[in-house]
Amino acid sequence: VQLQASGGGLVQPGGSLRLSCAVSGFSLDDYAIDWFRQPPGKEREWVSCISSASGNVYYAPSVEDRFTISRDKAKNMVYLQMNSLKPEDMADYYCATDITGGYCSQRGDSWGQGTLVTVSS
Repeated sequence: VQLQASGGGLVQPGGSLRLSCAVSGFSLDDYAIDWFRQPPGKEREWVSCISSASGNVYYAPSVEDRFTISRDKAKNMVYLQMNSLKPEDMADYYCATDITGGYCSQRGDSWGQGTLVTVSS
């Protein structure tokens, strides 16, 4: 099981970024994928999840209506489209399999390396 997040970078407040999570060693039909983030000096927090079979999506209240999670099962990719970025969105972002397997529980199991998102003017 491997996951690798990418797509982070520097963006101005109000801007957009799309993060990607490349997965291998398992099928997105079998595992839900969560996104987490860890702001500088703060604890890691859950951001979003897409479940396996049904593709149901879930968001933290702080990002709902601004972030969109999606997946391309043929490419083994999960995406996090982030719009209207705020300084408080600045963090290392990580993708992970959900500890339940196919459902979204906001608890990660296997983790990829993070990608840094910096929101600053």
